[in-house]
Amino acid sequence: MLQLRAFADLTTLDALGAWLETSGHGRHAVLVPVQRDAHSGLLTADVAGDSAQEVLAHLQEVGLRPADIELLRLENIDPAPPGSRTVSLIWPDMLGLARRNARPVGRYVAFMAVAGVIAGYGVITTNPTLIVGAMAVSPDTLPVVSACVGIVGGRWRLAVHAVGTLGFGLAVTALTAAAVAGILDQTNRLPSGLSNDAPGLEGLITIGIGTVGVALAAGVAAMLAQETRASSAVGVAISITTIPAAAYIGVALVVRQLSDASGALAVLGVNVAMLLVGGTVTLALQRWFYRQSASSGAVVRGSA
Repeated sequence: MLQLRAFADLTTLDALGAWLETSGHGRHAVLVPVQRDAHSGLLTADVAGDSAQEVLAHLQEVGLRPADIELLRLENIDPAPPGSRTVSLIWPDMLGLARRNARPVGRYVAFMAVAGVIAGYGVITTNPTLIVGAMAVSPDTLPVVSACVGIVGGRWRLAVHAVGTLGFGLAVTALTAAAVAGILDQTNRLPSGLSNDAPGLEGLITIGIGTVGVALAAGVAAMLAQETRASSAVGVAISITTIPAAAYIGVALVVRQLSDASGALAVLGVNVAMLLVGGTVTLALQRWFYRQSASSGAVVRGSA
C-alpha cells in the first residue's frame, strides 16, 4: 500500500481529496490544517499501487511542487481482502530507483573495484570460493535493472546512462583484477599460465547455449528481485554472468593470453546483452499484465 502526503493550500487539497475518493485512485483521505498557517494544510490518503502514476500526474497538473509531495510505500501486515492482489510493480517507484542507480556513484565504483580484487585472486588461483565472494560484493544488478526500466519506459537517456555505468563498473573490475595480476607478476608470485578449464573458470572464454540461457534467466531474476526488494539476495546469480568474465579479461591481458582475453570479452558482451533482454522482457510483460488487470478491474484498489 502507498500513502500520499501532500502539502498545499486548503482549497487545493480539499479538491484533491475529493478527486482521489471519486476517481477510485485513493481512499481514507484526511485533511489537517497547518498549525501556523490557517490557509494551508496536509492531506494524507491511501493510494493504490497501480494508481501511483496517475496520482502523481494529477498532482503535477493541479500545481503542487515536488517538494510538497511524498508518496510512501507501506507494508500492510493485515490479511488482504478476499479476491485482492498485491501490486509489486509500482512504476514511479521503479523509475525513481532506476534514476538513482544509473549513476556511477563512488560507492558503486568502490564495490566493483573490490569485486575485481577478489575475483582477480580467484581467477589467478582458480579458487571458486573467492570468485563467488566477488560476485556477492558486486552491485552490477543495479545498473542492469535501471537500463531495463529505461528501455521499457522509453527513457533512452536513462538507459544509456545505466549501460554506461555498468560498462564503467565492469571496466573497473577488469582493471583492478589486472592490477592484482600485475603486482603478483612483478613480485614473481604469479603462477605460470592461466588455466581456463579449471573448476569455476570453465566457459569464461567460449560462448555456448548455456551462456545465453543462464544470462537470460539471471536477467529475469534481477528484475523480479528489484520489484520485491530482494536484489541483494540474488546478486550472486546476476554477477555470475559478469564478474568472473571481467576479472578474467584483466588477468588474461597481464599474462598475455590475448585470445583468451578476447574470448572472455565476447562472453561478457553476450552475457550483458542477454541480461538486458531477460530483464526488459520480464518488466514489459509485467507492466502490460498490471495495466490489463487494472483496466479490467481485477486489481482491488487500496490492496496494493
